[in-house]
Amino acid sequence: MLKRTVAHIGGKPVILTDTITKLDAGDAGAIAVSSSHGGTSSAEFALAQPLTCAFFSDAGIGKHRAGIAGLDMLDRAGVPGVAVSHDTGRIGDAADIWAHGIVSAVNEAAGRAGIAVGQTVQEAAARFG
Repeated sequence: MLKRTVAHIGGKPVILTDTITKLDAGDAGAIAVSSSHGGTSSAEFALAQPLTCAFFSDAGIGKHRAGIAGLDMLDRAGVPGVAVSHDTGRIGDAADIWAHGIVSAVNEAAGRAGIAVGQTVQEAAARFG
């Protein structure tokens, strides 16, 4: 499983992780680009660390928005949350999401940071510079 820092934006590390469960206390303040689904269980792992922003796969969004339901949880905590179209970045492959991903959904906190549907993941992450 990949977990690697690929950039620094505004002094914050951009950490690619194939699964959000690999984040730990040393990742506090990071911009986390995960290839996990954006459901509530993934949001719980993301909320265990004080992140600058969390990116997830939308996993096709699914029934009752299950694939992005975690964005609402992150929003309640004031954390920008972003979903990436499963058609543009492979689920389980954070490097592919970083290289090719297109934003498909954002929570209100991410919207306030200037992130919008249609941006690339790298454009969206750059908003924190």
